[in-house]
Amino acid sequence: MTSYNNFHNIIINTDNYKHCHYQLYPKGTQYVSSYIEARDGDMPVTMFVGLQAFIREYLMHPITLEDIDEAEFTEREQGMHFDRDLWLGVLNDHGGFLPVEIEAVPEGMVLPIKNVLVQVINTDPKYWWATSFFETALLRAIWYPTTIGTISWMAKQQVIEAFARTSDNPQLVRHILHDYGARGVSSMESAALGGLAHLVNFSQSDTVPGILAAKKYYNAVAPSNSGPNSEHAGFTAWGRDYEADAMANMLDLYADNGVALLLTDSYDHENAVKNIIGVQLKEQIKNFPGLVGIRPDSGDVIQVTADTTEWLMESFGYSVNSKGFKILPDYIRVVQGDGVNRFSLPEVFIELERRGLAADNTVFGMGGGLLQHSNRDTMGFAMKASAVCVDGEWRDVAKAPSGDTMKHSKPGRLALQHVDGDYRTVRRDSIPGEENVLRPVFRNGQLLKKWDFSELIARSEQPVPEHYYSSAIEGLRATRSDDPVSA
Repeated sequence: MTSYNNFHNIIINTDNYKHCHYQLYPKGTQYVSSYIEARDGDMPVTMFVGLQAFIREYLMHPITLEDIDEAEFTEREQGMHFDRDLWLGVLNDHGGFLPVEIEAVPEGMVLPIKNVLVQVINTDPKYWWATSFFETALLRAIWYPTTIGTISWMAKQQVIEAFARTSDNPQLVRHILHDYGARGVSSMESAALGGLAHLVNFSQSDTVPGILAAKKYYNAVAPSNSGPNSEHAGFTAWGRDYEADAMANMLDLYADNGVALLLTDSYDHENAVKNIIGVQLKEQIKNFPGLVGIRPDSGDVIQVTADTTEWLMESFGYSVNSKGFKILPDYIRVVQGDGVNRFSLPEVFIELERRGLAADNTVFGMGGGLLQHSNRDTMGFAMKASAVCVDGEWRDVAKAPSGDTMKHSKPGRLALQHVDGDYRTVRRDSIPGEENVLRPVFRNGQLLKKWDFSELIARSEQPVPEHYYSSAIEGLRATRSDDPVSA
């Protein structure tokens, strides 16, 4: 009897129509080679991440006879063709593991779009259809974390640029953007994959599944930091007349933690910052053994962040750093987590700089703008067959629709070459094998290369040509910073 709950069954972790495709290839087909790339989109590069998680979670667990039974029942119930013998062959010939090899670029690598990221081929000519069969699951496993990782990486370049212009503390860059996206994402697995992708770039997160995934799939050690934060339920439960008491209570409770983030927009944000924070609780905040974050959670993200910073300076003072920008005392910062995305973040930095305020007055949280506001078309991800071997003869395969040149695919067995400081996709037989950046990472149920999370971080931070991220920081570069303090 079928269990109806085996979401790890790779035979049905696909589109229904995949089960009828094996018969569509030419007679004598022995091998099918396919590749994955980001064809076009909102960002000029990708930060590749997530493949190892998919391999370990799905491809290293063999199918069973029960999986075959469940798939047969599911597909035939819907009127879809199902060939039981194909899967019994996988079970008996290969121990239940898909007979495929996967090559990929090293995870954490940043490279321009329109380049091969992954290449897949079957290892047994009897199972030519296996290459494309699991396209649905494989493509989903790559486009989502890679897109999220790229959004996060671009945000990091914006932080780096803002800090280079107005801050004396570049060592804080990895601590500036917090993942608040768990509640706004479509599933726990999405939170896990998107969350781990963000942690390649920043060390701050409240998305527990992402932290666990980084540890489970990549051996991450302490990949994230967090601390006591507040929510409106806990503060508004005290009533409007006791808002100051609610905040004071939190400062008392979490003094030993060394951090407390206080929501200030439960009612009147300006009053809360100027009178409650800046007057009633001023001494308690100054004596707090750690960092107090002042957290506006509504309003115009650009204006409210800068306004709040200036209001706090009126109460707590400021110093002027070596670049001439005002900076709050170390014990207090603005924490902005509402309305932050890859488009608004640089605008906030621009406004801070315009007012003569250092970028490190504020730390940020990003929710739906990080983990949810994207789809497969954001980067134009696709998996396409590029070569087939029929009766011992290799043929190039390419898609070239007349109505959409973006969907033109690459022919031949592919390789990725690093030359003249950049990457380019070439034919596999056109370069020596040692020059191919693609590396075999999986074959017939075996993980061939295991990436550690520290390697992903190090690789993502390697220098890259400025054109990789120039579009993300062009607004910041256009900002004038002449005589910032008097601005």
